[in-house]
Amino acid sequence: MDSKRLVAIGILSVVAGAVFLGARGGEVGGPTDLFNLQGGYRKAAVTSLSFDGATAWLNTPTPSGPDLRGKVVLVDFWTYSCINWRRTLPYVRAWNEKYKEQGLVVVGVHTPEFTFEKDIRNVSTAVKDMRIDYPVAMDSDYRVWNAFGNRYWPALYLVDAKGKVRYFHAGEGDYEGAERAIQQALEEAAAPAVAKGLVALRGTGVEAPANFAQLRTPETYIGYARAQNPANGLAVPNRQHLYRAPLELPLNAWALSGEWTISREFATGNAPGGTLAFEFHARDLHLVMGPSDDQVRPIRFRVRLAGRKPGADHGVDVDESGEGTVTEPRMYHLIRQSGSVADRRVEIEFLDAGVQAYVFTFG
Repeated sequence: MDSKRLVAIGILSVVAGAVFLGARGGEVGGPTDLFNLQGGYRKAAVTSLSFDGATAWLNTPTPSGPDLRGKVVLVDFWTYSCINWRRTLPYVRAWNEKYKEQGLVVVGVHTPEFTFEKDIRNVSTAVKDMRIDYPVAMDSDYRVWNAFGNRYWPALYLVDAKGKVRYFHAGEGDYEGAERAIQQALEEAAAPAVAKGLVALRGTGVEAPANFAQLRTPETYIGYARAQNPANGLAVPNRQHLYRAPLELPLNAWALSGEWTISREFATGNAPGGTLAFEFHARDLHLVMGPSDDQVRPIRFRVRLAGRKPGADHGVDVDESGEGTVTEPRMYHLIRQSGSVADRRVEIEFLDAGVQAYVFTFG
């Protein structure tokens, strides 16, 4: 989740909070790229819109997806544990509701970052919980992602009725620009009475806009493939080890305490009492985590902020005492600092064995 901010080039605008995925072993690139750089501008290089690589569809009666011929289509690349995408979701939902009767078709392309996001049962649960009612293509093999030459979660592509890409944006922000582009594409398609004005909303809870002015801690992975800033190092991968966290942590560093096994994507807590500690500077702190495959009961955890119960600084997924439960693989919102934002140490103690912790994200 390397956050990238890009200088605007042509139809590209600044990426404010995007998860960037670099080239995957040569899978991305070549003649199937959606965009080519020509004269400093990114121009569409495809003439048709296809989701042939989708492994399944949700929210559509046809197994091959919706009929998009002659339609204005907004394509939204997402993965359900991504906080950057989650903060854009209120706008995509609102645009779908506002413009669907005027010819806009929103298609979500769910391309997984983690293995658990390939499971259609998990994605179906997320679609229901997040009130997504537009068609969703399961892109578990990255075939649609690669056909678009995409690199980001989230990423929006607006395709007009003639199949031309009219707008692209990676990351959060530029909601006005996106909606203006939707309106223009619908008007050119002779849609009846295209709604004027702009969606006026502000996400709440997990979907609230990030406080970028106070966001000084980057997304931080725990699995050994992309582990960043472990204060007490990582032992031999895929082997259980007893970790001891240092008394103090530098800013943006994390540490394990107790019995843990570090795997490629995640760290598994092998015994009750295992702890994750992080020194961070951000209003919000989230942790993507879930139960191990053989875990049949929820996993209880306890959050402490600067050594105390979080109180008014608790996130959506914990109470004021810092108590929470891991029931499914997803992003958990643990901290929202309600007052001034400062460097803080958070400690998450797992009262039961079996948690799998993937990545910290912030807002």
